[in-house]
Amino acid sequence: MLFQREGGLQVQVRETIAALNSLGQVNGRALQVELADPNRKRLDEYDLIHVFAAINGNHRVVEAAREMAVPVVLSPLVSPGWNRANGMQARMADRLAGRLTAWNVQTSYAQMKSALQLAQLVIALGDAERSAIMAGFQIDAAKIRVFPNGIGPQFFRAEPELFRRRTGLVGPFVMMAGSISPYKNQLGLVQALDGCGIPVVLIGHASREFQPYLKTILDMPWARWLGELPHNDPLLASAYAAASVVALPSQGEVQPLSALEALAAGTPVVLTKDNALHLPESEFALKEVAWDDGASQREAVLALMAARPERRAVRALVAHHTWQRVAAQIAPCYAELISAERANGRAAAWHGDAACSAADGGRPAPGAGHAV
Repeated sequence: MLFQREGGLQVQVRETIAALNSLGQVNGRALQVELADPNRKRLDEYDLIHVFAAINGNHRVVEAAREMAVPVVLSPLVSPGWNRANGMQARMADRLAGRLTAWNVQTSYAQMKSALQLAQLVIALGDAERSAIMAGFQIDAAKIRVFPNGIGPQFFRAEPELFRRRTGLVGPFVMMAGSISPYKNQLGLVQALDGCGIPVVLIGHASREFQPYLKTILDMPWARWLGELPHNDPLLASAYAAASVVALPSQGEVQPLSALEALAAGTPVVLTKDNALHLPESEFALKEVAWDDGASQREAVLALMAARPERRAVRALVAHHTWQRVAAQIAPCYAELISAERANGRAAAWHGDAACSAADGGRPAPGAGHAV
């Protein structure tokens, strides 16, 4: 189910695999990373499992790997909105659900916590996600590393001409990239810019259930939907470069690739406050707003359009966010865990010829998931 749709998770999995394989080796040992399906291949055929996303049944993948003594790295993608208070409420709700169902029902919170507890290493995308994992799920800080997402090189070299030529949009416009849904809040953005005379260009998949939501948006004449563009389509990178501002006022983001990619293209961003992105001294090009505050969204967009920052300075904010850097941080973690497992007596010695990462972008049955 992972690649039945396109989004940040799918990009993260693909780019991480490619960057790790480009390393070729870690600590002098050959490194090979592949996408694997735990429904078709035993997890103990791999030296290590890296699970992406702690939801949608992936806790079963973590449990199975640990039962086989296979080391597990988990990139949980936990919302930065988790804290001590709502974590306590979630634990109370889980206990209540268990008592009412003779412990036959487990909440999604309990499944996420199980995955986080069982994984030997947890990778957060930013300090905000790290804090949420610790406070909301009671996970020890010692097992958490912070490695931000990377950005593809095509976005750093993006130019606006291709998009302008293909679409005919040559004037200022605001762009939002992401799946069409109330959670992403495209309607709120379009309504916030009512009367400004600024076109809003939306790029992203609209599933059948959200077609009425999309129709409501497109009933507003200043909104335009271009559909879904493949992540490697040059038109997408050019769209980021052509936009006056990229906005993402969703209800929550861990570390939104669309915001990073927009900055890499030299375009300023208006982003929801509920995010785990941390870029020091970025206020001149990155403004954070509440997802449900249309007035603040409008003000932030207009301010960036009135005094657009220099493209080179915007790109410099994320110049170090490459997938190669991500791979160089993750690979030594793999080697460390595999060596520790070997020292602890796992029968299969590490030959350094396989690492496996599991990811879930859909809703498979428990234990389904996908792996690299």
